[in-house]
Amino acid sequence: MAVVSWKEILLLTGLVVGCYWNSLSCGFVFDDVSAILDNKDLRPSTPIRNLFQNDFWGTPMSEERSHKSYRPLTVLTFRLNYLFSELSAASYHFLNVVLHAVVCVLFLRVCRLFLDNTSSLVAALLFAVHPIHTEAVTGVVGRAELLSSIFLLAAFLAYTKSTGRDHSIVWAPIALTVILVAAATLCKEQGITVVGICCVHEVFVAQGFSLPMLLDTLRQVLQGKDGFPYVLLQTLLKLIVLVISTLLLVIVRVQIIQSQLPVFTRFDNPAAVSVIPTRQLTFNYLLPLNAWLLLNPSELCCDWTMGTIPLVESVLDLRNLATLLFYTFLGLLAYYSLRYSHSSSKTVIMALSFIVLPFIPASNLFFPVGFVVAERVLYVPSMGFCVLVAHGFKIISHKGYLKKISWLVIGLLLATHAVKTFKRNWDWESEYTLFTSALKVNKNNAKLWNNVGHALENQNNYDTALRYFLQATRVQPDDIGAHMNVGRTYKNLNKSREAEDAYLVAKSLMPQVIPGKKYATRVAPNHLNVYINLANLIRANESRLEEADQLYRQAISMRPDFKQAYISRGELLLKMNKLSEARDAYLRALELDRTNADLWYNLAIVNIEMKDPSEALKNFNHALELNPRHKLALFNSALLMQESGEPKFWPEANRRFLIYVEEEPEDANGYFNLGMLAMDANENVAAERWMKRAIGLQAGFRSALFNLALLYSQSKREIDALPALDELLRHHPEHIKGLILKGDILMNHKKDTNGAKACFERILNVDPTNVQGKHNLCVVYFEERDLPRAERCLEETLALAPNEEYVKRHLSIVRSKMAALSSAGQPLTARGETTSAQEEKPLKGVEDREEEVSEGEEEGRGADAVGKGAGNEKNVRKSSTERLGGVGVDQSESLDSSQSDKRTKGKSTKEISDIEGKRAAALKRLEEIERILSGD
Repeated sequence: MAVVSWKEILLLTGLVVGCYWNSLSCGFVFDDVSAILDNKDLRPSTPIRNLFQNDFWGTPMSEERSHKSYRPLTVLTFRLNYLFSELSAASYHFLNVVLHAVVCVLFLRVCRLFLDNTSSLVAALLFAVHPIHTEAVTGVVGRAELLSSIFLLAAFLAYTKSTGRDHSIVWAPIALTVILVAAATLCKEQGITVVGICCVHEVFVAQGFSLPMLLDTLRQVLQGKDGFPYVLLQTLLKLIVLVISTLLLVIVRVQIIQSQLPVFTRFDNPAAVSVIPTRQLTFNYLLPLNAWLLLNPSELCCDWTMGTIPLVESVLDLRNLATLLFYTFLGLLAYYSLRYSHSSSKTVIMALSFIVLPFIPASNLFFPVGFVVAERVLYVPSMGFCVLVAHGFKIISHKGYLKKISWLVIGLLLATHAVKTFKRNWDWESEYTLFTSALKVNKNNAKLWNNVGHALENQNNYDTALRYFLQATRVQPDDIGAHMNVGRTYKNLNKSREAEDAYLVAKSLMPQVIPGKKYATRVAPNHLNVYINLANLIRANESRLEEADQLYRQAISMRPDFKQAYISRGELLLKMNKLSEARDAYLRALELDRTNADLWYNLAIVNIEMKDPSEALKNFNHALELNPRHKLALFNSALLMQESGEPKFWPEANRRFLIYVEEEPEDANGYFNLGMLAMDANENVAAERWMKRAIGLQAGFRSALFNLALLYSQSKREIDALPALDELLRHHPEHIKGLILKGDILMNHKKDTNGAKACFERILNVDPTNVQGKHNLCVVYFEERDLPRAERCLEETLALAPNEEYVKRHLSIVRSKMAALSSAGQPLTARGETTSAQEEKPLKGVEDREEEVSEGEEEGRGADAVGKGAGNEKNVRKSSTERLGGVGVDQSESLDSSQSDKRTKGKSTKEISDIEGKRAAALKRLEEIERILSGD
């Protein structure tokens, strides 16, 4: 066997790079979204063991919605990509190009076993540029084919060294072969088919048998003539080892998928659910169709499902002639290769084994698969095709008068294929370009119309997306997913009535439950989302909550393991204040998936509503064990620790808030709560820094501005508080506590009676019944020595608060003062006078620090909804709903769900003691006022 030279390696690598360099500018499209963007197994926070428990898409193998594609080694390479570049698509595409170059070099090495140097190089060059490979190389998920092919070819090369010079068995290469076969299978299932290729090589190449020779030998053995040949015995022994190892791999594979086949619908593969003979005729017709794609890859399509290829329903269908012609040609090649034992027949038999055996798992002939035609599964079969073309070139080029023509044809073939490959890569640049290019090839596939609609929807171009979704319903009127897409788009366009009608059409297409009978029909899990989406839509109407709950329960009755139905129902029950039932719904969901951090988080929110903070904290901690950077769990658990009033929790609360702001550096609420925590701990410098950071991120942040001013006031820096209060009142001119604090500072520290008076009058304009503002205005009147007006003001205050003793005392003091002045003949109203220094008095100020959080926006796409409502509470508990896609969203439908803000009620022991202390200080100030009022 001739080795591969460095020049040939550089030639192949250069050709691959030349054809595929533009793929580096492509993004994640089609199946890449589920395998890369939505796959949590790529994240470093996910344990490595999950890769060996979940399928290719990150779904647990135990779930029925799992695709049952077990490719942990492929996912491991995705994870390595993520480790170095996270979600930078260029690095994923670059590695695919590198792997394709490696496959080309290994393929050249394999070709040298059957072809001469020139012909084998022609085969490798053709394989390097063939346009059918763009889906496997430019599509990131095609890496499964690339990796599996590397191990497949390596296993085959290893096996070819298992026969010694004296025809003895060399066991080391066989052991290596078994290991490489297992690795190939762990990259993609078809890797196991290399065992069949090895068997063909052993019998017809290594041992040199032809079919007549093999049959004659077996007949002689059965007749007892000449005994059992030693060569045949060695061959059988090697084949037995290969077959046993294959069976063991199959058994392990069956155990991993728990003896279940994935659920495919008739939309994925219409022929799979068709009757005889439609099923058989259609599946057999797909064979010449795949062969035609290898021969003429001019019209390529990323998706061949649904109505792309009409069913062959009759033996009179002309397409059956293509099937007959294909089997005739294949039979002639097989006859030629098996009938003779010369080198040409050996080349053909190996080419056929590379074409046929790796294609069998995807052929639909023995068991249905989830597609009709998939170009990427032709990656390995195309190796055999390239060997046949190169072998034909070898035969023709040896005829002198055809030599130049054959070289011209090969050169033209390589050039046109390279150009086609380069141009085809641009189709994979984005989902929009990919699916619009597919529609040029086929307009009868509703899935393509749906996917163009999804691409437009991702650009928020809902009007145009709706036209594509509606076209999908016209192309395939019974496509449940298309009607769901129409409903979701109407909802995005705020057309609730039309959205509900579309969801109802989709629901009517679902198999109906027969009362009293067990529901046994296997339903595609994603189609059940119609119940979730319809319920999420109608529950916006408070009068239809029970109707929404009925839809959730119907989905659960159809599939008791439908996790998302329990999650959505839990949210609804929480909204209906049915806390125990909500808790039970989340606990049921956790029975199905205990590794879901969002579920533990939602259960913690229910615990808070049920006034069980200790259990809530435990569940928050569960969520953080599964996902240490779960943003909402970090925020709310830290808030719960802060509100517990236990100083021992504050360091951990501070740590979690710090991690939260690392995750959400633009969320002012995180810095605000760090500031509040620092205020609790009397760390004024840190509190000031965090409050200023929050204000810098969110101009007019009401709570941060007020608490910063309050911090200055409590730190005897009242003058520094005024700019913060001015900024607060500029954005929130009716902020009563801010007005009270500002009036207090102006009166007691700036000696600005008029400014203080304006503050208190503004309070009364906003809230005429505000006793605190009214009383302080009365004190201002007293400061102005306008006793009659002060008396009237206090009388009005007493009418508002008849049980306030201090108002009664102050009114009595003012009246006594007025009586004394009248007896002395002095005027009751002073004009142009100011209060003496001795008579300065503090006003009844703010009793408690501000306890409210400004309103914020909902987080962006792909994140949980974060509630940041305004109210009279220090911190607002952030709440989330778990989304299907992280947790199982279908590409054709996403769930619309939201959850009301969850707020913590009640105050901690420390907060209560702080308030009591401030009230005691307020009473002292009142006593001071009384002394002043009582004085002469």
